[in-house]
Amino acid sequence: MAGVKALVGLSFTGVIGLTFLMLACALENYGVYWPLFVLIFYAICPIPHLIAKRLSDDTDAASSACRELAYFVTTGIVVSAFGLPIILARFHMIQWGACGLVLAGNAVILLTVLGFFLLFGRGDDFSWEQW
Repeated sequence: MAGVKALVGLSFTGVIGLTFLMLACALENYGVYWPLFVLIFYAICPIPHLIAKRLSDDTDAASSACRELAYFVTTGIVVSAFGLPIILARFHMIQWGACGLVLAGNAVILLTVLGFFLLFGRGDDFSWEQW
């Protein structure tokens, strides 16, 4: 039951992050939908970790090169998710208030993705791999 509560909590925080993103797009003062391009970063953020988890051998205690490359690529994706709204605001495609809302949404959603992998990625009896 503790895993279900954690999943409900993670989904709630994900909804809060998406609400920040939608507010950045749909408020009357902002009114442009360019910030929705960060959804691409949300979708591809866990992919390097999933590939590295599938390819790396879990028997070694030390970190493998595949896992380190996955961390590097994931870090690049996360930095890009935070950089895109700043670049859009710098070139006056969105307003700075919308940029702040997108950055807040990025922080919440990416911490939710991190929390999901920390809670359910341990490989114990209640794992995300069973779903």
